[in-house]
Amino acid sequence: MEQLSAHDVLTTTRAVRRRLDLTRPVPRALVEECVEVAMQAPSGSNRQDYGFVCVSDPVLRTAVADLYERSHANAVKTLIDYDQGDVRGPAQDRLQSAGAYLREHLAEVPWLVIATIRRKRSDQADNRELASLYGSVMPAFWSFMLAARARGLGTCFTTRHLTYEQETADLLGIPFDEVTQVGMTPLAYFTGTGFKPAGRIPVDEVFHHDRW
Repeated sequence: MEQLSAHDVLTTTRAVRRRLDLTRPVPRALVEECVEVAMQAPSGSNRQDYGFVCVSDPVLRTAVADLYERSHANAVKTLIDYDQGDVRGPAQDRLQSAGAYLREHLAEVPWLVIATIRRKRSDQADNRELASLYGSVMPAFWSFMLAARARGLGTCFTTRHLTYEQETADLLGIPFDEVTQVGMTPLAYFTGTGFKPAGRIPVDEVFHHDRW
């Protein structure tokens, strides 16, 4: 297994779509390792009420992939038109093409991993409540993906299936009235030799010192 520094893991964990190895099995023990690492992430009041639904059954994967595809088919398509020279522009065409590939092959990925939290937002949820809810599971989910990267596995965070969250819950036995799904990732070994840092906008566009 490739030995990566923390810096390497943080700067080369990419959204992997085309390069997921659809033919190489991923051992359950390796997925459990990633979950165990993810559990070291912080959660609000140390409740540790997150969870990972890890789906390897081909029939269930196909059913989840069908919901994912249905959500894409029914979505309003919005493309961002970046100015010429913006580093984000060239990635748009690649993203659209890679996204289409993932939709076509999602059912073939060895594992689909859905991150959850055993809470539901209240009807009057304010920003503090939402930040607490999502902030208690997203660090663990990202840690899961970083752990996967360190073990030669590819991931791609998506929320697309959440259009049909209840249908997914019914399919996988997730108690919909108690548990919130926050995202999903395919999980597979990746093909090729590795990844490099992606193009990003200048840091001074996102670094605000003392005031906005």
